[in-house]
Amino acid sequence: MFTGLVESVATVEALNITGDQATLILNIEFADELSLGDSVAINGCCLTVEELLDSSQVAFHVLEQTLKITSLGDLTVGSLVNVERAMLMNARLGGHIVQGHVDAIGKVVAFNQQGEDWQWSVEFSKDLTSFIIHKGSITVDGMSLTVAELDKSSRIITIYITPHTYKVTHLPQMKVGKQVNLEADLIAKYVQSMVQPYQGN
Repeated sequence: MFTGLVESVATVEALNITGDQATLILNIEFADELSLGDSVAINGCCLTVEELLDSSQVAFHVLEQTLKITSLGDLTVGSLVNVERAMLMNARLGGHIVQGHVDAIGKVVAFNQQGEDWQWSVEFSKDLTSFIIHKGSITVDGMSLTVAELDKSSRIITIYITPHTYKVTHLPQMKVGKQVNLEADLIAKYVQSMVQPYQGN
């Protein structure tokens, strides 16, 4: 489990795709604090530490399924990614409960500076419509964010980014047309699962 509060920004050193799988190598500032088997959220996707290459570089194995349902396959050398270690049970939950299980890929349709803040609009797939509400929580590339505006007809959410969040995440590299990883609120998914058998009766 994660909180959606980005711990650091890492740099992609390599993404070696071999057949239907890949090895992702990142330069992470807390690499010397990691152990083999640790879970780390990379742009909101939970990956396992496969190899500690040195005091700063870490290798992760990326499965075929992960490449299919996330945007990780779009990464290139020099790309910045949001990283977060698994949450501690005795720490404050500053964001919301995040599993690191990407539900869908979204598409950035706008990213504009508004005064000191940034306005970020993302198009989401129809499958997520039931799980997104105005002022609800959503995870975008590993960031716990609040849905400020919701247009269900065009399936677009708009989020406002503070200067602090902009500085400490990968957002300086954000561009219109970029694909991002989306994870809907876990509680909403459980509620939907429980009420689904009774819908239409």
